[in-house]
Amino acid sequence: MKKKHIRNFLILTTLTAIGMHSINKAISITSPMKNLLKKENGNFYNWRYGNIYYTKNGKGSPLLLIHDLNPASSDYEWHKIIKHLAKKHTVYTLDLLGCGQSDKPNITYSNFLYVQLITDFINHVIRTTTDVITTGESSSFTLMACNMESDCFGKIIVINPSDLSELCKTPNKQKNALKYLIDSPIIGTFLYNMLYCRKNIENKFYNEFYSSKHMVSATAIDYFYESAHLEQSNGKYLLSSIISNYTNINIIHALKKIKNDIYLIGSIEMEGMQYIIDSYISYNPAIDSSFITGAKYLPQLETADKLLQIITDLL
Repeated sequence: MKKKHIRNFLILTTLTAIGMHSINKAISITSPMKNLLKKENGNFYNWRYGNIYYTKNGKGSPLLLIHDLNPASSDYEWHKIIKHLAKKHTVYTLDLLGCGQSDKPNITYSNFLYVQLITDFINHVIRTTTDVITTGESSSFTLMACNMESDCFGKIIVINPSDLSELCKTPNKQKNALKYLIDSPIIGTFLYNMLYCRKNIENKFYNEFYSSKHMVSATAIDYFYESAHLEQSNGKYLLSSIISNYTNINIIHALKKIKNDIYLIGSIEMEGMQYIIDSYISYNPAIDSSFITGAKYLPQLETADKLLQIITDLL
C-alpha cells in the first residue's frame, strides 16, 4: 500500500513539474511576441556583469534617466518626456541590469552592484559630469553612487524616493530561503511568472502606479509585461534579491555627506510621501523638494506634462 502511495506521489509530482515547465515555456515564447521594447536607436554598453541597453538622444548638457528598480521596468518609463528634455540636453536612458533589454544574469543583485553600474556608465559612456533623474527604488543606489564619486554627478532629481526605514532592512535566513526558492529552475520560474502575470501587473498600475485608473493604458501594461519576461523570465533573479533585501542599504550617512544639489519630487497621492521627504531633509537640510498632484508612483507616465514643468525649472 505504501509503495502505491509513493508511486502516485511521484507521478503527481512529475506531472506537476511538467505542467509548470510547459507554462513557463509558453510564457517565454509568447511574452515578447509584440517586440515592443526593441528600438532602432539603442546601443549596448559591454559592462563587466552583462550587456547594458541604453539610448542617447539630443544635444546639450548630459542628463541620465534611471528607471525604477523592478524586473518589469525599463526605459519605457521615460518615453513621454525624452523628446522634450532632448531639446536642451543629451539624454541618456538605460535598462538596469536584470531589467528590460539588458542582460539578466543569475547573480545576487546588490545595492553596490548598481552603484558600480551607474558610476561605470557615466565614466565610460557619458564621460563627463552628468545630471541624473532617478525614480523610486533606484534612488538609494543613485545617492550612494553620488556619495562615492561625487565628481560624476551634477544635480540629482529623485521622484518618489524610497523610505529610509525600509532601506535599513537586511537579509535573514527566512528571506534567503525565499530567494533560493525563486532562483530555482522550474518552481521559482513558475512562481515568478505568476507574480508577474499580466493581471497582476495591471493591478499594480491601477492600485500603486497610477492615481487615476482611466489613465492606465493597455500599451503600458504590455511594455511592463514584456520587460518582465524577456530572457526566459530571468528577471526572477533580480526579484529574489529585492525581496531578500540585498538591494537595500542604509543611506543616511551618505545623505548627510552629499554636497551635490538634490531635489526630491513627491506625489501627493502617495501615502506617507510627505513624511519620507521630510526625513531626507532632516538629514540634509540643503535638499529641496516639491510635490506633484494627480499622480502616484510613476508621474513620468501618468502626468508627464506636470512633471516636465517641475524638471525644466530645476534643470
